[in-house]
Amino acid sequence: MTEKIGPKHYQLLQQRFPEVLDAVENLGSTIREAGPIDKKTSELIQLGVAASSGSIGAVHSHTRRALKAGATEDELQHTLLLLISTIGFPKVAAALAWMQETFDK
Repeated sequence: MTEKIGPKHYQLLQQRFPEVLDAVENLGSTIREAGPIDKKTSELIQLGVAASSGSIGAVHSHTRRALKAGATEDELQHTLLLLISTIGFPKVAAALAWMQETFDK
């Protein structure tokens, strides 16, 4: 297993269930590479889903990953704003706050 750096809870899961985390990582890589969607777009889609499901950790993670893939802060914010008519303003406002925490680090 390749040691990955992440939130403390993720690191604990890696230590306790290395085979499971390897399988999850491999599945994610396989899916991303299976189609024509580029890395940045993939991360923006996953950011939207993370926000929709209310997952703070996933919003942080996909914000970092999208930035690394070349997304701008404006693109990230617009990705979340596009969700207002689907998931509602309060959930989008919360996700924007979680995203800002990542920007501020």
